[in-house]
Amino acid sequence: MRAALLALLLLVPATARAATTEEIFAIYARGDYEQAARVGEAAHTAPGYAIAARAVLADDVLRDKPCLECLERAERLSRQAVAADPRHAFGQIWLAVSLGYQSRITGVVKARLRDAPGQSKLALDAAIAADPQNPYAVSALGGWHIEIVRGGGATLARLLYGAREDQALALFDRAIKLAPGNVAVRYQIALSLLGFDGDKYRARSLTELRAAVAGEAATAYEKEIQGRANELLGLVNRGAQDALAARVRKYQGYPD
Repeated sequence: MRAALLALLLLVPATARAATTEEIFAIYARGDYEQAARVGEAAHTAPGYAIAARAVLADDVLRDKPCLECLERAERLSRQAVAADPRHAFGQIWLAVSLGYQSRITGVVKARLRDAPGQSKLALDAAIAADPQNPYAVSALGGWHIEIVRGGGATLARLLYGAREDQALALFDRAIKLAPGNVAVRYQIALSLLGFDGDKYRARSLTELRAAVAGEAATAYEKEIQGRANELLGLVNRGAQDALAARVRKYQGYPD
């Protein structure tokens, strides 16, 4: 009887019932981002909202041009995840990521007026407190340090936010130890360093891009990201500085 009930349940579409976290993630992993967002939101759980936000962010990152409305949607979904469970690390992570991408579109002044850097730091600190071994949280915090230093200079970044370049590098190293084969983490570290100082971190960026290309893509998103990593790798190797700078800026989500 129990086996029959289970079989019957599996025949019911996920959209007609509350989907499990595994089902929602599977939709995201195959690259059906809008469906993952809808099903994740409909689940009314912290993991569901978080995967929904992740799907919206993935779709935005892979667009030809950034979409502020999409990023605001990702922020809303992330905040719903945090409200449902503040200790669900991925809700906090995608909240910080969505705020960071929005800041690249709206500009530094608007970002500071709403304290996007401060909000992002609080979210990432909460994510790491909840899940210290989460490589996405650790690498994202490293990226936060790099972005603040890049935007305000070393002295101002340290005084206003406590952001430091050496701390970013330490966090990147820690993230790699936690997940050496993670395609997205290795790619994002390379992108952060190339956007910060491509000459200074050329060797490190090459290492990260090669690791991203060689890693096993776990999702459709990571497969797409591997293509970008391979493109950037070629530009770095050829010394095509102008083309590289343009691509890095595009892939970081800055508008034309």
